[in-house]
Amino acid sequence: MRKRLAEYFDFAGLGTNWRTEILAGCTTFLTMAYIIFVNPSVLAAAGMPAAAVTAATCLAAGLASILMGAVARYPLAMAPGMGLNAYFTYAVVQGMGVPWPTALGAVFLSGAAFLLLTLTGLRRRLVEAVPPSLYAAVAAGIGLFLAFIGLKNAGIIVAHPATMLALGQLTAPGPATALGGLLLTAVLLVRRVPGATLVGLLATALLAGWSGRPGPEASFTAITATAGHLDIAGALRLGLFEIIFAFLFVDLFDNLGTLLAVSKRARLVDPAGRIPRVDRILFTDSLATMGGALLGTSTVVSYIESASGVAAGGRSGVAAIVAGLLFLASFFLAPWLGTVPPYATAPALILVGALLMTHAAEVDWDNLATAIPAFLTLAAIPLTFSIATGLAFGLIAHTLLTIAAGRAREVSPFLYRLTAVLLARFFWAPVA
Repeated sequence: MRKRLAEYFDFAGLGTNWRTEILAGCTTFLTMAYIIFVNPSVLAAAGMPAAAVTAATCLAAGLASILMGAVARYPLAMAPGMGLNAYFTYAVVQGMGVPWPTALGAVFLSGAAFLLLTLTGLRRRLVEAVPPSLYAAVAAGIGLFLAFIGLKNAGIIVAHPATMLALGQLTAPGPATALGGLLLTAVLLVRRVPGATLVGLLATALLAGWSGRPGPEASFTAITATAGHLDIAGALRLGLFEIIFAFLFVDLFDNLGTLLAVSKRARLVDPAGRIPRVDRILFTDSLATMGGALLGTSTVVSYIESASGVAAGGRSGVAAIVAGLLFLASFFLAPWLGTVPPYATAPALILVGALLMTHAAEVDWDNLATAIPAFLTLAAIPLTFSIATGLAFGLIAHTLLTIAAGRAREVSPFLYRLTAVLLARFFWAPVA
């Protein structure tokens, strides 16, 4: 059985093994485990029971990640997305006065629309429409994004009223611990120690005195307060099409950016620049969002923290399955699991960001028609805190500059239509 599974996941072709994949899955889980506690706190502000959302978060992340690993065989872990949960709570429920069951109905409909786009082949065409230079720019931009999040979580970079950002107090416990962990993890990576990222993360957490603190209890009884409570008819009755489009837009482009970045880093892109089994990835993605809404949580997305598992050597779906199993285990352990301090995961995020930045070298910076869209993508992702926005900027710039260069025939009709939709999104649709 073990040999047959290794063949199914193509361990030989990917140059990996069980030990590496399990370590990678653990690394991915630890870098994104914060969502177990953060997602309920965000959605609780929408009036949703925290205990029920904790259960829904663990189940949605676990089942979606296992499905991604088993069906698509990619090292992409999934969970309710940060940003989309805030939009759900603060823009839709609080800002527009939409009841949370109705908002969940809108999330489900966005997933259904996602599935329709997948089955009709439109999502695949979108993936194929992205120029190779933007593939590289998205990966590098996400690298900067991850590094920025890590530096912010560690307190190494802090907000400043005059300059927007400033250097934090490096001698404070959080920044000092993060810097120590950063040095340790970097040394382990340089010396090519197996599982360096996971070892560094755990060592940093222990150095921080991580003892765990109880979170809201999750149980099969608790989840009944949200599971199946979505109001699809209410979403249609209120005409929440702009909100559905906003969920769809951010989910579509965030997932596309994550897929491109992780695939590039894991060297899973073929010589022609195509991503193998992309239809399976997109199909799983659609089902995850719909399933998450049924369980009682906001949009489920592929997590860019999966790149930490790839940096630890993960290449196959086993890494995603391991992360998913750990999320399912967290369903029962949530009250005792506690949370890894954000400054303990910061070194992993910063160093994964450094590894992703190597893809910037793949952009032809001497060709301005290529370089400008790539730069806009690379810069906008961390500065707008949105992978979707950065990729949209790049695609719009690519289309307009190709036309300006007198090569309008090189732009496909599909890309023209996509550019028009993206422009309409920025000018008329709500911003998520």
